[in-house]
Amino acid sequence: MPGTTHDPAPADQESAGPASGAPLRTLFCIGVTQDFFAADDEERAAVAAALPPAFGRLAERFGVRVLGTLDDDQLMVGASTAWPWTSYILADVPDLDTVSAVCGIVRDTEAGAGRLWRYLRIEARVGRPLFFGTD
Repeated sequence: MPGTTHDPAPADQESAGPASGAPLRTLFCIGVTQDFFAADDEERAAVAAALPPAFGRLAERFGVRVLGTLDDDQLMVGASTAWPWTSYILADVPDLDTVSAVCGIVRDTEAGAGRLWRYLRIEARVGRPLFFGTD
């Protein structure tokens, strides 16, 4: 219940989630595996070339509204198999099936000597918009 100690959000904050019909605020967390760094230059280039089309047109393909991205590759060096991740996509996503489908991009996309999941790890965190710090 909004406004209680279990939910500190103000009572007038819109509820988000499957029951409300509102999109799911989702943080896609992407890490680079050691296999990417162990690959030769040609294989790494093939993987890098596969990423823009794999994650492109998310709105058109999945109905996902990308709110922002962050790439930590200048300060995060080496494989990241858990937090902190290498890169992030913050998005509003229609439902959990769509969250799963976006994560499935890593499973399904051919790249280098296999599929992206050999070189990347993806995890999704689902919540709702924060009720402060928005301006």
